[in-house]
Amino acid sequence: MAAAETSPDETSKKWSKKPMLIGLVLALLLGGGGFYATWSGMILGSSEAEGHGEVAPASIAGIAFVPLETMIVSLGPDAGSKHLRFTAQVEVVDTAAADVALLAPRILDVLNSYLRAIDTASIEDPQAMARLRAQMLRRIQIVTGEGRVRDLLITEFVLN
Repeated sequence: MAAAETSPDETSKKWSKKPMLIGLVLALLLGGGGFYATWSGMILGSSEAEGHGEVAPASIAGIAFVPLETMIVSLGPDAGSKHLRFTAQVEVVDTAAADVALLAPRILDVLNSYLRAIDTASIEDPQAMARLRAQMLRRIQIVTGEGRVRDLLITEFVLN
């Protein structure tokens, strides 16, 4: 019967919280050290401009903007609007600015043809602007040649 009886000291014995506390402190220290090492660039490595969120002045050098003439495109009879007024600028590599300016009439022709050919519902949908912009940029890059045009900046897109 001695085996069936247990002393009150054995049943009320509690686990020590010391190992859990040590583990928590070590986890916080290691987590904080890892965060600091990544943030300061010690682990992944970064330049001074990237580490502090600053833009280096040299990163915007080498670009130029070529303005395009304003286009007014007639929309179809099923459209809610009658005309589209479109103005844009083309971001180019600065060494290609003169070449792209020379090709501006061809760029306007491509954009005019594209804007007349697409469905009027696509033009009127405000969420389709990114897709339209990407399609127009790709057509401009084909006309001007690879490596010259970096981006298309739409400055006016008005339906009336």
